[in-house]
Amino acid sequence: MPRLTVTKTPKCYVGGAFIRSESNRTYAINDAAGEFFGNVPLCTRKDVRNAVEAAAKAGLGWAKRSGYNRGQILYRMAEMLEARADELVAAHFPTNAEEKKRATAEVSAAIDRIVHYAGWTDKYESLLGSVNPVATAHFNFSVTEPMGIVAVTAPEEAPLLALISMILPIIASGNAVIALASESKPYPAILLGEMLATCDLPGGVINLLTGKNADILPTFATHEHIRAVSAFANLEERKSLQAGASKSVKRTKFIPAEKPYDWFSESAQSLYHIRDFVELKTTWHPVG
Repeated sequence: MPRLTVTKTPKCYVGGAFIRSESNRTYAINDAAGEFFGNVPLCTRKDVRNAVEAAAKAGLGWAKRSGYNRGQILYRMAEMLEARADELVAAHFPTNAEEKKRATAEVSAAIDRIVHYAGWTDKYESLLGSVNPVATAHFNFSVTEPMGIVAVTAPEEAPLLALISMILPIIASGNAVIALASESKPYPAILLGEMLATCDLPGGVINLLTGKNADILPTFATHEHIRAVSAFANLEERKSLQAGASKSVKRTKFIPAEKPYDWFSESAQSLYHIRDFVELKTTWHPVG
């Protein structure tokens, strides 16, 4: 009798564990041939709340680590992706040589982006912090601090590179992330979660959810413990997020979905993306 293949059950990555949606709802994704590949969890508000709890537990310890140590861990993440690069390319379900070439370029760029931000973790403080001249007998200086929990929504285009490009500047400074993967192309994010589970990144620092923007974005905007939102969003989504964020005094950063965005460009990686998700604490110390 021929052996039946054990099909994969895609799961989300929350708090260092692989979970199904609290609602037990799913939606189907197909492979390159158009055949059924698997049922992806359709996450709900309850899953967001669970992810917030996991991020809150992990975030404090992550923020207390030295920048050098965070850089080591991010570099280890790049090692894990490098070792499974072919699998990540296949996760894009390329149908021809041109699509495979683009998927290969995206995976390579994603690995390089991790290394880029790994190099910034112990350097951004010296550039974003400052010693401030004051007209009194005080030594006045400002240092950066992580904001806490940041929510991220990824675009449909470049589902791996865009997701990583939005997450990395946030966690580089000690924040924790709850990210909603591409709705139509969630599998690269699911595979990324499997790699995060085997690297040195503490569980709960990055939490990956799958599902529909319409179900998740309102909770991202209104949850009191989420301190900022970074979203690739259309005009209606931006209005909804801003309205919800204003009630909880939440920082927002938007990439408009109406305009093309080149995730391979140099502008997609920058010290200033780190600056968007830190706060400055100023200290006055008497002298003389």
